[in-house]
Amino acid sequence: MAIKRILVTGGAGFLGSHLCERLVESGHDVICLDNFFTSQKSNVAHLLGKPNFELIRHDVTHPIHLEVDEIYNLACPAAPGHYQYNPIKTMKTSVMGAINVLGMAKRCRAKVLQASTSEVYGDPTVHPQPESYRGNVNPIGPRACYDEGKRAAETLFFDYYRSNRVNIRVVRIFNTYGPRMHPFDGRVVSNFIRQALLGQDISMFGDGAQTRSFCYRDDLVEAMIRMMNGPDEFVGPVNIGNPNEFTIMQLAQLIMELTGNKGKIIHKPLPQDDPLQRQPDITLARQKLGWEPKTQLRDGLVKTIDYFRSINFSDFRAPTPNY
Repeated sequence: MAIKRILVTGGAGFLGSHLCERLVESGHDVICLDNFFTSQKSNVAHLLGKPNFELIRHDVTHPIHLEVDEIYNLACPAAPGHYQYNPIKTMKTSVMGAINVLGMAKRCRAKVLQASTSEVYGDPTVHPQPESYRGNVNPIGPRACYDEGKRAAETLFFDYYRSNRVNIRVVRIFNTYGPRMHPFDGRVVSNFIRQALLGQDISMFGDGAQTRSFCYRDDLVEAMIRMMNGPDEFVGPVNIGNPNEFTIMQLAQLIMELTGNKGKIIHKPLPQDDPLQRQPDITLARQKLGWEPKTQLRDGLVKTIDYFRSINFSDFRAPTPNY
């Protein structure tokens, strides 16, 4: 096996840290770049002593010159409370971050993978969502900094591909969960688990009838690596997620069952532009990558709850007031 020099931006985050771990275990030289806005050094602390792992504190909105063979661009706050906290910075991270990693890839002749999102589909009018669906996004709403930022990043990736023959990959990530989620990231899985373990009532936006599809982190990381290592003629975009659809109410009830929480479900107003349905069509991932998720929701939640039981919530600082 050829040892590759691989850069992971956002590498100390929830998904980034697991990706770094996989790549280090495979013997590659891994550079983890992160500004630690919504991530924490503890996610990669166990890798710091490895000779093939390097950690750099850096903001991807600023250029950096490195010599690499592959780049996974995961840098961007992904939870609504965090990306809405500083929406201009969120847009800069998506757009300037994409320009900077694409420039590096062009100079180094490196492969570069963009971690895009199901949010590019907005509040979808097509269900489930195939890659051909162009989305239903409000460009001036409170979620637009993330939705449109990621859409603009995809545009940049394909323009660099067409204009400069940069070797790109684009994956659209649907809801993902698992150990190392930040307990205060504001996402529905971590919110429900934290509240359940603390014996609190469960806060639910809307009536709980809205649906999501939850993909376990190991399945997601496997798909990203397969996409990076796949044939150059398949650049994406490709949906990566679990096609099994659950209502938010079903998720809450399952977490309450698994944690033994006896509290009530407290309903709060649904945020503006919150998608009512979200389910990936993963036909393309099955055909091109031979990939589909293996972990069932109950099994993944048990592992995630075990992780949340093992940490001290007071050791974590909420990145923003919006959690």
